[in-house]
Amino acid sequence: MQLVINGTATEVTATTLSDLLTELGHTGTVATALNETFVPVGARATQTLSPGDRIEILAPMQGG
Repeated sequence: MQLVINGTATEVTATTLSDLLTELGHTGTVATALNETFVPVGARATQTLSPGDRIEILAPMQGG
């Protein structure tokens, strides 16, 4: 299925947001949004994805 992840069209096999994070190798703390709506950690496993969905994945960064 094709999704837009952080502005880039990407082909994935995941069907839930949680599976997508695993497929993309995100193992740390991240914030997620689906079609411009925040998705909390507890809802990712049941949040299904559809072709064309827009996903934003943001990771905290150190520095100053």
